[in-house]
Amino acid sequence: MKLKKILPALIVMVLGSWCMAQSPDYLDTRLSYERRAADLVSRMTLEEKADQMMHSAPAIQRLGLPAYNWWNEALHGIARSGTATVFPQAIGLGATFDPGLIYRVADAISDEARAMYHAAIKQGYHEQYGGLTFWSPNVNIFRDPRWGRGQETYGEDPFLTGQLGAAFVRGMQGDDPQYLKTAACAKHFVVHSGPEKLRHEFDAVVSEKDLNETYLPAFHSLVNAGVEAVMCAYNATDGEPCCANHRLLQDILVQSWGFKGHILSDCWAIADFYSRSGHHFSADAAEASAEAVRNGVVLNCGNSYGSLVDAVKRGLITETEIDQALSHLMVTRFKLGMFDTDENNPYAQIGPEVINSSAHRALALETAEKGIVLLKNNGVLPLRNDLPKYFITGPNAANVDALIGNYYGVNPEMVTFLEGISAAIAPGSQLQYRTGILLDRPNTNPADWTTGNAAGSDANFAVLGITGALEGEEGAAIASDHAGDMLEYIIPPHQIEFLRKLKQGHNKPVIAIITGGCPLNLSEVQEIADAVIMAWYPGEEGGHAVADILFGKVSPSGRLPVTFPKSLDQLPPYEDYNMAGRTYRYMEAEPLYPFGFGLSYTTFEYNNLKLSASEITPDGSTVASVTVKNSGAYPADEVVQLYIHDVKGSSPTPLFSLKGVKRIHLRPGEETTVQFAIGPKQLALVLNDGSQMVEPGDFKIYAGGCLPTQRSRELGMPGWQEATLKVE
Repeated sequence: MKLKKILPALIVMVLGSWCMAQSPDYLDTRLSYERRAADLVSRMTLEEKADQMMHSAPAIQRLGLPAYNWWNEALHGIARSGTATVFPQAIGLGATFDPGLIYRVADAISDEARAMYHAAIKQGYHEQYGGLTFWSPNVNIFRDPRWGRGQETYGEDPFLTGQLGAAFVRGMQGDDPQYLKTAACAKHFVVHSGPEKLRHEFDAVVSEKDLNETYLPAFHSLVNAGVEAVMCAYNATDGEPCCANHRLLQDILVQSWGFKGHILSDCWAIADFYSRSGHHFSADAAEASAEAVRNGVVLNCGNSYGSLVDAVKRGLITETEIDQALSHLMVTRFKLGMFDTDENNPYAQIGPEVINSSAHRALALETAEKGIVLLKNNGVLPLRNDLPKYFITGPNAANVDALIGNYYGVNPEMVTFLEGISAAIAPGSQLQYRTGILLDRPNTNPADWTTGNAAGSDANFAVLGITGALEGEEGAAIASDHAGDMLEYIIPPHQIEFLRKLKQGHNKPVIAIITGGCPLNLSEVQEIADAVIMAWYPGEEGGHAVADILFGKVSPSGRLPVTFPKSLDQLPPYEDYNMAGRTYRYMEAEPLYPFGFGLSYTTFEYNNLKLSASEITPDGSTVASVTVKNSGAYPADEVVQLYIHDVKGSSPTPLFSLKGVKRIHLRPGEETTVQFAIGPKQLALVLNDGSQMVEPGDFKIYAGGCLPTQRSRELGMPGWQEATLKVE
């Protein structure tokens, strides 16, 4: 009897051990991701391999491989996928100058991503915009304010972009030693910032100095942060399409920087190799696909890689090369835990309760508040919230589009400026609202009732500017005459005329609230309005954030991550990728608003900038310390900025280079000391051949709350300290 009871258990144990022994390597969690991926790829047919290398990858039932769509977006929240927290657009994130905050934002986004993904999988859904591979962030340099997609970037500065982008990557991908929370992607590699209308055929010609001094550093920072994917750009760079550019993709990205993740194409960029309106680089899809794969592009957003089967038959590429490429791609899926049980994956336990949670909404509000920039204030702000009568008008006062920018999510509780201001006004006070004017063209009806409202109110809010209808990607900006670019560099002229009418005939304050994702010519707005606020696209809590600033609940602390020129006359030709005359680093003309500028309700004093060593060797280092005091009446954040200028280099040197940022909070009368490390990384000069070295000579060190220029002083931000560092 005992043998009869023991025998079945022994049979189960033997069969279980046999099954484990026969289990394919790709399901064995004891093996490396690379070995598991190679085993999985070896079991596919050539046709299946080609299918798996396109963004919409079908299921392979016999291998237990589910369908997977690689295409997802999370630029400032989960996009195009259902209810999600909508954070400020990326340019608004850039205006916070706060890597720690951006990490928290990305951590919240990736939590929501995991929750949404697992909910979809339980329903059997494998839709586009439903996966865990996110094609964000965009770390291109916003070199020219006319670029409609500049709103997707963190601004014009390589250092700031690299700092914020790396923080975003770490927040998206998590810190588990075995699994990725999600996979982030650095795009668009590289030398990519318009024109939108020409992007499928354009050749961005760039010098070695500009390539290494401006266009590459942010991507290098993200690779150092462990970014899982890099997306190559539509355009060509120096004569070769970016998605077939061996020097960029292999020599620099893989060999020099040691990138270990996967490279993907921008959507239908491979088709640009052979299309009639593209680069005329390849004769057909098979040639184009083979060329891209050989240069490391293992994922095709599009359908060109279906021709890889033909490419193998024609001898353009070998199946072994395809195996190696696809293995890179499958490693990412293993890192995301897609073939493992959920037991050991900490991210598999994140539930749907995090989606647009109260904590995430509070974070969206905090982020919007810290990114909104006060450009002018003649003393009218902050306002009391209990005045007798307020008036709000303008095309963007109640416009949800003015909150979201592009690559946005949806949300059942979007707070417009009208709603946020209305919620902040005390009982007994009145608030009246009229749209007043259309966004992109003069009113058809010449009658105008708004001027009477303005004259009879104690404070007036004019919410002007642009939305994604006028700027953005080539096919998204439906009211744009220039495929999403802002080639005129203006706020619509009829809006200026409207603002002027609002101000005429009375002395009641008019506060201009400007929306948009790019610099605009606000010269006349600066002249007319009593106060000017740059709200960007501030996300779901934008209305509350602006109201908190208007009524003094918080002091404004955002800084401009991009220069606002006075006019087009100050800009080089848009198609010219030479950095001379562009951005605060190379623009000698006086701007309207300088990079790093932003007013507060309090004042800060900077004193005692000291260097721990005022003379160092080229491989040495020093520490800059400066005392910052809140000398005003409001508790507030201050964004302390460190700039360095190489006084005389053997090749041209930037006018200023941002090399350190720290956001601090001080109560009235409180002071603190802020320190920055300075070493070879901060002092290196990029030579004309693209190489870098620290040259002997003098370096000017500046610490303050803004770019240390006369224009900053004229606009009301005089505080900075200066020291000289000698490298011997």
